[in-house]
Amino acid sequence: MQKKKHIAILGSTGSIGTQTLDILLQHPDHFVVSVLTANNNADLLIEQARRFKPGRVVITNESLYAKVKGALDGQDTLVSAGAEALEEVVTLPDIDIVLTALVGFAGLKPTISAIRAGKDIALANKETLVVAGEVIGELTKLHKTEIIPVDSEHSALFQCLVGEPEGSIEKIYLTASGGPFRGYTHKQLSEVTVAQALKHPNWEMGAKITIDSASMMNKGLEVIEAKWLFDLTTDQIDVIVHPQSILHSIVQFKDSSMKAQMGLPDMRVPIQYALGYPSRLQNEIPRFDFLSYPTLTFEPPDKQVFKNLQLAYDALEKGGNSACILNAANEVTNKLFRDGKISFLEIAELNEAAMHTLPHNPNPGIKSLVEVDEQTRRWVNDEIK
Repeated sequence: MQKKKHIAILGSTGSIGTQTLDILLQHPDHFVVSVLTANNNADLLIEQARRFKPGRVVITNESLYAKVKGALDGQDTLVSAGAEALEEVVTLPDIDIVLTALVGFAGLKPTISAIRAGKDIALANKETLVVAGEVIGELTKLHKTEIIPVDSEHSALFQCLVGEPEGSIEKIYLTASGGPFRGYTHKQLSEVTVAQALKHPNWEMGAKITIDSASMMNKGLEVIEAKWLFDLTTDQIDVIVHPQSILHSIVQFKDSSMKAQMGLPDMRVPIQYALGYPSRLQNEIPRFDFLSYPTLTFEPPDKQVFKNLQLAYDALEKGGNSACILNAANEVTNKLFRDGKISFLEIAELNEAAMHTLPHNPNPGIKSLVEVDEQTRRWVNDEIK
């Protein structure tokens, strides 16, 4: 019988984390939950810990430590708190794979700690590669670890490339649904509301990623992520709008052949693939029916109206800390929009202004990336006061 994989889930109370636990419930013979972590959702973390009985639990918000610790007294689970605990817990010797489902820049340091400890990474935190792709690539080679992407688009590319020789890619196509505002004009976007932006037509995701999808920043971040995951140049990465979200991404090879990974839009598929890799595990997820989708359509994205996508390409071309600045600015502007403090169009406007204003560093290390992340967040917040 195959040895069970011990899983650490960073961000177990979020959308990806809860879906991951649903998958693990279906496969008790394949997986063991070793670590669960959350930032603020102590109640759900407690509920999860009681059900899955992990060896370790981390609540990042230290003010909630007593609540979690008290609730789990009498259970054989060690509770700790704080960002440093998050970085330490991923190094435990019994962990086989770390699923990083934290939102934003917060995923960077614990992912680095896990790689340095020799753990394979199921990556649902694209910002880690957006901010520090070159550094992460060097670390994975040094410590002989593997990153298996959980984003549906990058999982699709990863699956298409299994068994293919290195250097065979001519081009990749990341597909995008177009979000709730596909076809909108600049004027129409100026009037959209938070409630409208939070209604994605195809995918069930957390609030931050849903807004990023509506502004096409999510696709821009995926462009940058793809560069580092698959060692590509900017002109090898294209985005195509595919409203049905059935083809999750496409690889075009040097002999003109193409491979695409298809299926109904369901994040449990790439999550399960990443955790089970290289095996494919049975599941009861609904199957795709061709007759229900007699027409699949494709169209180019509008980078002039959805400027965030173009900004991502610009950051990739400029290199250095540009993507870090863009990501930090966007994490702030995304939240400001959700809080009703800026308009939808101001997300991209402030992101662009931050890229043009903050100092460019062509060769940043982790320390300088952390510094420019903090500096960018302060700058954006100061701009709207």
